[in-house]
Amino acid sequence: MKILLLEPDKILGQTYAAALEHAGHVVRHVGNAQDGISALDNELPDLVIAELQLAAHNGIEFLYELRSYTDWQKLPVLILSIVPPHELSLSLKLQQQLGIAGCHYKPHTRLADLIRSVNQSQTVQAV
Repeated sequence: MKILLLEPDKILGQTYAAALEHAGHVVRHVGNAQDGISALDNELPDLVIAELQLAAHNGIEFLYELRSYTDWQKLPVLILSIVPPHELSLSLKLQQQLGIAGCHYKPHTRLADLIRSVNQSQTVQAV
């Protein structure tokens, strides 16, 4: 599975990318929303994993921009964020509108949990 990882922290990004690659995925890591949009222009991944705390554009703005393009509207997104779940204020309806396949809170998410979610999103896409 090809994954676009939008993570501003270089060390975390490298850690997540290495774990996902070890699990058999191909990962492109970018550090900001603009680079994420550029990466999507160059090659469409199977999944986007995005942090919501970003400089300049926040993750929600990134998701709205992502969904504004017809070719990207069905691309699944996993949220992996430092923002606590109770502060996300993402209703189920909004999650569906933005194509969010799942949300993970970084302090409580082990790499195995992230990989499991990625693999589950791949299974859902195949159905």
